[in-house]
Amino acid sequence: MRLSTPPRLDEPPPPGAGRKLPEVDFDAFYQAHFRALTVQLCAYTGDLGHAQDLVQEAFCRAFSRWQKIVQYEDPVAWIRKVAWNLATSRWRRLRTAQLFLRRQREEHVPAPSLDRVALEAALALLPPNQRRAVVLHYLADMSISEIASQEGVAEGTVKSWLHRARTALAVHLTDRGAQP
Repeated sequence: MRLSTPPRLDEPPPPGAGRKLPEVDFDAFYQAHFRALTVQLCAYTGDLGHAQDLVQEAFCRAFSRWQKIVQYEDPVAWIRKVAWNLATSRWRRLRTAQLFLRRQREEHVPAPSLDRVALEAALALLPPNQRRAVVLHYLADMSISEIASQEGVAEGTVKSWLHRARTALAVHLTDRGAQP
């Protein structure tokens, strides 16, 4: 007694298991079935150009496996299934992209105030060490000793930078404020 497993529907019949298949030319098969499959996929997707692309891709995948697919009972069904799977995959990718885009919000930020523009312009005129000292002390809330440690200088040097920077900023900001 010999036990055998039932044949799977997605596999070709084993060699020598019945009928002798005629030799099928891929080009003739393509020409015979491309139009009908395109019409089916156009009805499925609603877009003729997209349907043509899907069927073309399915035939390209079939071509690389043609010796195996030609032995299937219905090679057209395999190509149709591949094309429909490609359409479904595309819809999933589009849905994911659309969901991502819906979650993205445009952020409207008010324009910087004139005072801020003036301050940034005045800071840009300072020497780099004085500018760093002002930014670290007033914007990063670092103490004079922390700045000195980070910059590798004495605390007196940092105090000197801050004094000179405040004096220069006062001049630049006062001059700018006086101009119309």
